[in-house]
Amino acid sequence: MQQALVTANTHITNAYNKETFVFTHPYDGEDPARFDVILGEGGSGGGNAIAHIHPEADETFHVQEGCLEVMIDGTPHIVEAGHSVTVPKGSAHCFRNAFSGETRATVSFHPPQQQLRFFLNLAMWTAEEPRNFSAKGDAKLLPMALALHAYRDHLYIAGPPIWFQKLLFAVLAPIAGLTGRRLAIKPSVRRQQPAPEASRTLAQVRGN
Repeated sequence: MQQALVTANTHITNAYNKETFVFTHPYDGEDPARFDVILGEGGSGGGNAIAHIHPEADETFHVQEGCLEVMIDGTPHIVEAGHSVTVPKGSAHCFRNAFSGETRATVSFHPPQQQLRFFLNLAMWTAEEPRNFSAKGDAKLLPMALALHAYRDHLYIAGPPIWFQKLLFAVLAPIAGLTGRRLAIKPSVRRQQPAPEASRTLAQVRGN
């Protein structure tokens, strides 16, 4: 039985950007990985206000209430209640509330990678580690380097080459640790099971 990372339907509010994460399906390994976001009027989606990419996962937004504007590779897509839009992996995107009230959407990732853990980490930081953010709610470089290095190939900023970002985050992540920054939730370590042939060979060696 899968263990929940947090209690189902846990709400975590990012007061900086009028965004609430709702972890409706907080289980590792579900495909797609998914959670809800509730954006208040004028909500920009937190760090999602900065154009970014997910290099190895498609991201789908399904709007339940309100209206969402999703910018994909510079083209705006207006998504009304009951409709969806998918951002192909590798596409630069950001989103914002395009409604006069609250907008609620389900965000899902396929393949799931560890996107649930990654976004849970960011959400918990907004509530528990305000020093990781500027007064305007922008994530500071050192903690973001720590998160983006730990969760490699989950998210990068659009623009700078990915190889450069990987190098930068690898250099800065240890410095972040020295300043006392810690992940709120770490990536899981999945052990790869040996192939049947390898298991038989190992058993034969042990038998000898």
